[in-house]
Amino acid sequence: MSDDSDLPSRRKPKSRRAPRTRTRGQRVRRAILFTLLALVLAGGGTVYWLYSQLDGNIKGVDIDEALGDDRPEKLPTAGQNLLVLGSDSRAGAENKELGGGGAVSGARSDTAMVVHIPEGRTKAVAVSIPRDTLVTRPVCSRPDGSELSEADRVMFNSVYAAAGPACVVKTVEKMSGVRIDHYLEINFAGFKDLVDAIGGVTVDVPQDIHDTSSGLNLTAGPHKLNGTESLAYVRTREGIGDGSDLGRIGLQQQFMMALLSEVKSQDLLGSPASSFKIANSATKSLTTDSGLASLTSLAEFARSMNGVDPGSMETIMLPVAYDEQDRNRVVAAEPQAGRLWEAIRTDSAIPESAKKSPATGG
Repeated sequence: MSDDSDLPSRRKPKSRRAPRTRTRGQRVRRAILFTLLALVLAGGGTVYWLYSQLDGNIKGVDIDEALGDDRPEKLPTAGQNLLVLGSDSRAGAENKELGGGGAVSGARSDTAMVVHIPEGRTKAVAVSIPRDTLVTRPVCSRPDGSELSEADRVMFNSVYAAAGPACVVKTVEKMSGVRIDHYLEINFAGFKDLVDAIGGVTVDVPQDIHDTSSGLNLTAGPHKLNGTESLAYVRTREGIGDGSDLGRIGLQQQFMMALLSEVKSQDLLGSPASSFKIANSATKSLTTDSGLASLTSLAEFARSMNGVDPGSMETIMLPVAYDEQDRNRVVAAEPQAGRLWEAIRTDSAIPESAKKSPATGG
């Protein structure tokens, strides 16, 4: 018998693996994984689309380029100053309808406020400039590049129509000596849509209002106003005070505080659909300076002001007196106006004497 150890060694043939059979549980888990991946990718695309839409809504104006270096000095402790305009542009069918029809052409700054946010951003003050204020309009460049010469005794709200937003900023800086850091404008349609998007704004009407021009009829007391009613409320002249622009400024300031409080009180993070609707309404009719003309920049600025409580914001009307030549117009009252602007320039407390206006519109 031969010894097996002398025989050549034989390797056992490799066994072929049987095809893996996935269990039903594995197949389900894999399907879930691919489904989640698809949702993430689709969601990312949706988020990008939503961001792009909101970002594309915002229109920008390069104020710095338009004004150059001929501007007030920016003091190190001057806080932030934002010029807010409510534009009564008749551009577009919706704005024409809200503006009272197509008889009025062009656009004017129907509402103007200089909002000063001191260092620390825990409080703010809003100074309303009456639209009927006579001002000196400085030399300005029109949007088409042509030059507009200086003019005295022009109505403040006509500056926008004459040369656009950069000239309004320049006019405010010349009359106040205050450096404007940012510019924000919203038109009629955007204002209406924003109010409707947040579900209306509740205001405490100080007295009965019966405005035959707008059809606004409100009794004194709290009312929740929709977009159209809100627009009529902040624009009413016949229904309040002496029927002048001065009488409605109090309503505009009151409404702005109520609007900011309403937006801040809503759980926007808890309702993405509602958040997008509000953001879309707020941005689609918005024009800002180039520094805020992106969703990211606008959001960062808004977050930086998150500590400002709308309820503590002080609202002041620029002290004005009736013009001696035309009682339907007003001029800045001195020394009150000068003291007010100085306090804002230096980021200091506004003296009580700077808040008193000889012309009240009452």
